[in-house]
Amino acid sequence: MIRFENVSLIYGDRAVLSAVDLHVPTGARAALMGPSGCGKTSLLRMAAGLAKPTSGRVEVNAQRLAYAFQEPRLMPWRTAAENVNAVLSDRAATMPEARKWLAAVGLADAENKFPEELSGGMRQRVDLARAMAYGGDLLLLDEPTKELDPDRRQEVLALLREHAKERTLLMATHSMLEAQALADQVYVFRDGRFVSA
Repeated sequence: MIRFENVSLIYGDRAVLSAVDLHVPTGARAALMGPSGCGKTSLLRMAAGLAKPTSGRVEVNAQRLAYAFQEPRLMPWRTAAENVNAVLSDRAATMPEARKWLAAVGLADAENKFPEELSGGMRQRVDLARAMAYGGDLLLLDEPTKELDPDRRQEVLALLREHAKERTLLMATHSMLEAQALADQVYVFRDGRFVSA
């Protein structure tokens, strides 16, 4: 469960969020849509505990959360498989599971490549594989398929949809296709406020 109550966020003299109320029940899947800079990523960061509101209250009831960032946060000194395995046990015993997740996102042939050897879309898929491998009961996704070509996007959306079935999901996206594929509820966001839901 995620609940934002009268949440505002101010950076310097700029109000990023203004008196936002949002409730995502346990097991529900919600998408935040809106133009760049409207506050979607800030809401995800607050849900993850990585940012605090200037005012208002954020409550998240989850045992474990997985977060796929807008820009993949991969360790450059580790291979694709090692990046995924880092959220498992980081031992050889769980490397087969890490490889399974890479294969699921179409990267079986890239397991021994380092992030600098991967395209932007491939790095994004490694990041998504790592988030899914981690599991957890809350999944946060920030523009999860923005770097992917259309065919690969459909495959990854189907995988994410299946993975999110047993989880609470909150995602930020510019794509209505992505929102409709993954979310039960779509919130349109503009100028730090919801304009429709």
